[in-house]
Amino acid sequence: MPNYWLLKTEPSAYSYDRLERDAGAVWDGVKNPVALKNLRAMQPGDAALIYHTGDEKAAVGVAEIVTAAYADPKARDPKLVVVDLKPKGRLPRPVPLADIKADPAFKDHPLVRVGRLSVVPLTAAQWAKLLKMGGRP
Repeated sequence: MPNYWLLKTEPSAYSYDRLERDAGAVWDGVKNPVALKNLRAMQPGDAALIYHTGDEKAAVGVAEIVTAAYADPKARDPKLVVVDLKPKGRLPRPVPLADIKADPAFKDHPLVRVGRLSVVPLTAAQWAKLLKMGGRP
């Protein structure tokens, strides 16, 4: 059974459109210890929602984790890890943070409570709800 994740990115740095154009990416740049712990928990086949920060503040697309976490090849710090992921399709409609915050299913979720955390887990129910909110069955 896969795990579910939400990965945040600033679209001006790396957007979902670019992930689709690249047909995959090394998800790097994570330095927060809690976010790194979440990255280390990822397994191939896990699913992720890509969330754009900045002006957009919305979940915009789905991706699949392709590799387990491994040492960041660009970093000199052995604590830093990355995962590889591939796009699985844009959501028919973005799910804005305001809609997520308004839904009681997310009142205690780290996306709402710990806004700066870039990698957060989702429950299966939260995953299904976000996909539904985004117009994807």
